[in-house]
Amino acid sequence: MLASVVIPAHNEERVIPRTLARLQQGLPPGSLDVVVVCNGCTDGTAAAARRAAPGARVLEIEQPSKAAAVRAGNAATRVFPRVHLDADVELSGSDLATLVRPLTDGLVLATAPRRVLRREHAPWLVRTYYDVWEQLPQVRSGLFGRGVIALSAAGQARVSALPPLMSDDLATSDAFAPDERRVVDEAEVVVVPPGTVRDLVRRRTRVATGDAQAAGHGARRPESVTTWRVLGRLAVARPAVAVRLPVFLGIALVARASSRGAVRRGDFSTWLRDESSRA
Repeated sequence: MLASVVIPAHNEERVIPRTLARLQQGLPPGSLDVVVVCNGCTDGTAAAARRAAPGARVLEIEQPSKAAAVRAGNAATRVFPRVHLDADVELSGSDLATLVRPLTDGLVLATAPRRVLRREHAPWLVRTYYDVWEQLPQVRSGLFGRGVIALSAAGQARVSALPPLMSDDLATSDAFAPDERRVVDEAEVVVVPPGTVRDLVRRRTRVATGDAQAAGHGARRPESVTTWRVLGRLAVARPAVAVRLPVFLGIALVARASSRGAVRRGDFSTWLRDESSRA
């Protein structure tokens, strides 16, 4: 078997069929051990997953928790490499095969694919924000923000030892030194950005809250932090990006201010869900 795929899904009835159908493209049947963990669902996610991928195992747990879903999925399979896949992104089976090759060859412990943002339906302010965000050096080299991370057995053991964190993909990325992880440009994942500015702020507020939690646990590498120096260098190197910086900074500052209450309360469990990207 090529790999296992763990997909936590909370009320993803609208998108899980698309995700599972794409995952089956380019691979013969039985190549993957797919485990969909429906956590705290109140819609038809489980039934939709079973219809879309009869060969997948669909588990249902009562707790609406991504961390609990990932634990359940990990416990249900022993196959490596292991691909952790968000329920609302698109990764083909052939791209998955390319993604796990450096792991099976023993070259690195963790990989992620090249990110393709489907921007055509996003408003101008959302597109402008991501024009800057995607050029940040830590975003280009990190494994986070892609909805997919693949791990070897040793990589999974390291990640499983981390404390449960809201920004789990950032913590996973920062658990590996640059020479232990790789963005595989030959594989791509399609990610849908927020469809409204309000939902972008909600998503970035969640990220800012999770980043604060990760920093408090010492789970962030200094190079993964966006500093004024990083932004200044980017502005000098890419003048086209520089003119978009006011939009990026405005949204980032609003999100950070919105996250302060949750950080003060220690509320790292409220998930500010972006529904517009699931339309």
